[in-house]
This record gives sequence, structure tokens and C-alpha cells, in this order.
Amino acid sequence: MSKEKIYIFDTTLRDGAQTEGVNFSIDEKNKIAKSLSELGVDYLEGGWPGANTLDTTFFNKPPSLGNTVLTAFGMTKKSGRSAQNDPGLSAILNSNTPAVCLVGKSWDFHVDVALGITNKENLENIKESAKLFVKNKKEFMFDAEHFFDGYKNNPDYAINCLKTAYDEGARWIVLCDTNGGTLPHEVGEIVSKVSKVIPGKNLGIHAHNDTENAVANSLIAILSGARQVQGTINGLGERCGNANLMSVIPTLVLKESFSKKFEIGIKKEKIKKLTECSRLLDEILNRKSNRHAAYVGASAFSHKGGLHVSAVTKDPKTYEHITPGSVGNFRNIVVSDQSGKSNIMSRLEKYGIKIDKNDPKVQSLLDEVKEREFAGYSYDGADASFELLARRLLGEIPKYLTISKYDVSVKRDSKDKINSFAKAHILVDGKEIICEGSGNGPVNALDNAIRSNVDKVGKYSKYLMDLKLVDYKVRILNTGTNATTRVSIESTDKDGKNWFTIGVSPNIIDASFKALIDSLDYKLYKEKAPAND
Repeated sequence: MSKEKIYIFDTTLRDGAQTEGVNFSIDEKNKIAKSLSELGVDYLEGGWPGANTLDTTFFNKPPSLGNTVLTAFGMTKKSGRSAQNDPGLSAILNSNTPAVCLVGKSWDFHVDVALGITNKENLENIKESAKLFVKNKKEFMFDAEHFFDGYKNNPDYAINCLKTAYDEGARWIVLCDTNGGTLPHEVGEIVSKVSKVIPGKNLGIHAHNDTENAVANSLIAILSGARQVQGTINGLGERCGNANLMSVIPTLVLKESFSKKFEIGIKKEKIKKLTECSRLLDEILNRKSNRHAAYVGASAFSHKGGLHVSAVTKDPKTYEHITPGSVGNFRNIVVSDQSGKSNIMSRLEKYGIKIDKNDPKVQSLLDEVKEREFAGYSYDGADASFELLARRLLGEIPKYLTISKYDVSVKRDSKDKINSFAKAHILVDGKEIICEGSGNGPVNALDNAIRSNVDKVGKYSKYLMDLKLVDYKVRILNTGTNATTRVSIESTDKDGKNWFTIGVSPNIIDASFKALIDSLDYKLYKEKAPAND
């Protein structure tokens, strides 16, 4: 039995750009577009030519997208002028894209209040806009704004809007849940009814996530007849976002209830690029990835409880709904005070450490972890610090940089400007090296003192040149004057792989220092740096 194709339409470059705090540059738009074309999405909406300089520039020199169809976005013509003389439509037509997606009203309430025109005029605007682009050999799509609200209020008129565009040759009629308020059972029922008027092979779904149902609404729309699904990378979008294609795509490919009936243009081996694609967007936006995102999050396949780990080690399907590698992700066995030997063994295996589970060192490591977590440590997200702890206990980590002492001071000048200074005494092969630095806070100053003077640390200089701190977090574990502080540091280097280290102490500077030293030691270990003589 032949499968029906579901077309993937990405709107990250337009819908995503409407997210609060998100402003793509031309280079960033090109990078995202290239990533999506390499993934293999069917359509990529590049933006709204003529609406702003950035989008116009993007369409004037678009990137090469292979088989992905670049699509220009816009709105139906305004009343009082012809489609041929509408400046907005002219800009879209001049963008020379093979496909065009125009948004138009399908809710009679909005036609009256927002546009201030009659229902008949709105239908005429839809009709003439569709005719213009179909006549010019464009693949025309009509984005029916607020369709579900319009259908609930006046189903005959909402359907009439769709039919007007379809009868003029529209390839796709896209049903938009613009305010994200429609629930899955409603979407299924309405799409089923619409598909009796507009063929399913011409229907699309564009869901917003205001009730946390955008992915569910997209999937139920497909089951009810829609054959195009629109969304963004990581669900980026205005307010609560759009349907998350990083969840929709693997569900269509990896879940039998969909894969038996449907196929998509993205090849199965390309699905392994999803995690990379997801994190590329976060890198461009300079924000931390959502660890708990389905499929692609760093914690999507994390296991913490000893009972769970024991089960997943024997049969991954027990607690994993798919194989992590199928979407380019990884299994993560968390080590904590809830751990059993199975957690420890699984983590050691991940590091390539071979040891018998009955070796006393395994129990010693487990006891050490639980003792440290009682003192305030948490290795849930501090992989590098745990690996160092394990390898040190097993005698596999040599001594690297030895910091004999350090001083940190904070001063306020006459202009109320706060300055922090740090001095660290580092021993390398018996020679003392003094490193000094300043910063906007004592921890920043200490970091700068060590890392900004790597050229002074002899044989370790070349290993530390590309080390960067990505994130720094502080958590106060208890209250009072003797509060315990936990510091977490995220680091990276030219390889692009991040690692996390941790430090705990009643003193925030000391806790930061411990996390920082672990970061340096981990970098030196993974670079196979020589020991400190």
C-alpha cells in the first residue's frame, strides 16, 4: 500500500523572528536556512519581502536550498486597489520565489473589526490575490488566519474563504489556529469536516502553542486529513511559540501509527540531524537549550533512579520510547544520591572505563558520590566533574596545574565603580607563576587571572588557549550566615563540545574556584596534556 506524503513547511525565519528578543541577521538567516535545507524540509518561508530591509535583502540574494522550496510570505491585497497595483503584492511577486504564502482573514468578526470591510470585499481580496500569483506560475498558498475561531463563529463564511482561494488555483489551503486556543478534539473534528470540501492533499495546518497543544493539534490534523504541517525549530514563535518541528518530524517518521500511513521528504538518516539542528538555533540565539525538550533535549534520555537504570540497561525500551541515536541524541545515566551500582557502571562504561562491577572501587565511588551529595554536590548535570572524580579515584588523572594560593579583593572607587582583582600563584614543574586579573566581580576576576594568562603557564599554554566559559550559576543550598554555596560552570572549546563542572563550599569564591579548577583539569585531561612534575 502506497503511503501519503506529508509536506514539512518551516516558518522559523518569519514566525521565529516574531519571538520576543529574537532578531536574526542576514548571516544567521542564511545559516538557519542552510541547516533546514540540509535536513530536507519541503518548504522554507524566508520572511516578508518588502516589509523590512532585512527580509528584502534576504530574498534579493537567497541561499542555495537544494530541493527545499523558498517561499515568500505576505498578505492578501488591500481593498480599494487592484492586485496588480498593490505595492505589497508587487514586492512579493518581485522576490522571484517559486512559492508564495499569503495570509488572509477567515473570521468574519476580524473582517468587520480589524479590516473594516464587508465579508464580500474580503472574499474579493482573496480571489484577486490568488489569481495574480497563479497567473504568474507561482505555487500559491492561502494562510487562513484565525480559521478555527472563524469556523466556530460562522462556518459557512470561513469555508467560503477557503473555497475562494482553492477555486482560483491555490495549491495549499492552510488552516491557522492563530491564537493557539483550539484543543485537539476540536481540531480533529473541524479538519475532518473541511476535508470534505477541500481535498486533504491541499490542506495544511499551522498551529500556535498557547495551550501547549501545537504539536498535538498538528498531528491530529494530519490524521484528520491535512497533508502539510507548518512549524518552527524548537517551537520558536510569538507568545508561547509555534508547533515544534523537532517533535513533529520524528513522530511522523518513528511512530508506527504515522509511519505506516504516511511518509515525509526528509530521509531517515537525516532525522539524525535533528538534535544538531535544534542546538544550532540555540547557539545562534545565544541561549541555553531546553534540556527537557522532547527528542532533542539533553535530558530527553536521562535516567537517574537506580531501578530505572538497571531496567534500561537490560532493555532500553523500558524507559526510552525511541533509540536516542535515531534523532542524533544520547542516553545519559545520571549519578546522584539516588544512584545504585548500575548507574555507576553505566556511567563508567560511557567513559570507556572497564572495571568489574564487584570491584571495591565501584562501591567506594558510589559511597563518595552519596557523601558529596549530602554535602551539597549534585552530579546530575556535572558530567565532567563526575568523570574527574571517578578517574581520580581509579588513579587515572595526573596532577596538572597546582594553585598554591590565590587572593581576591573588591574595591569601590570615588565614582562608585566596583572593581574586582585576583591574583593566583600557580606551580608548573616546580616553578611558581603569578597570574593577575580583574573583572566585574570576584569570580570573573579569578577566572580572568587564570585564563587570561595562559601564555604564562608553560607547557599548558597551548591546551588552554581556546577554553571559554559559557555559563556560570550559583545556588544557595541553605540559609543563614553559614550557608553552603553550589557553583556550576559550563565550558567549551574549539571542538564545540560543552562540559559542566561543579564546586561546593560555604564560601562562594572557594566554590567557584573548585568548579573552575575542575574545568581546567577536564580540558587538560581530554587534550592528553602531560602531568605536572
